[in-house]
Amino acid sequence: MDIVRNSDGTLVVPVEPERRHPTDGDGDAPSDAGEAAPAPTTRLLHPGEGGYDEALAEWDLQQNPDREPVVSTASGRQEAMALVHAVATSPDQPIAKTVKAVGDPEASGEALRHVLVGGVHSVEDFAAEVAAAEGGEPLSPHEATKIIGEILAELD
Repeated sequence: MDIVRNSDGTLVVPVEPERRHPTDGDGDAPSDAGEAAPAPTTRLLHPGEGGYDEALAEWDLQQNPDREPVVSTASGRQEAMALVHAVATSPDQPIAKTVKAVGDPEASGEALRHVLVGGVHSVEDFAAEVAAAEGGEPLSPHEATKIIGEILAELD
């Protein structure tokens, strides 16, 4: 089952069903015949929740499984920071228009993917870098991750 990204930024992720083991003395020996495997279940993750960054990175990889490992360049990171800042400070501006203004969208996307692969601490550090470079207060990891997900969805 694939991860699904909803328009509000939430992710529907598959969760392995709990395995059941027979306990000693319950008298019921497991039988392979006639028992169906438990159906996979899902969980809804919101930006900022534990596991969200990792799930978003996995979702992004699902969008293009043949993509090379992410590499962040200095210029791509600079553009990515400007892009995240622009989206954060202009919520009424369509993301597509903001993304089109970027000189090298591919390098920006790679830089953002690199941030996600690093996990929550990487997102926190990136948000602090954005604030230092562009001005203003650092975004919360929740806000930064949500914006990164929206930008990556637009880039794909």
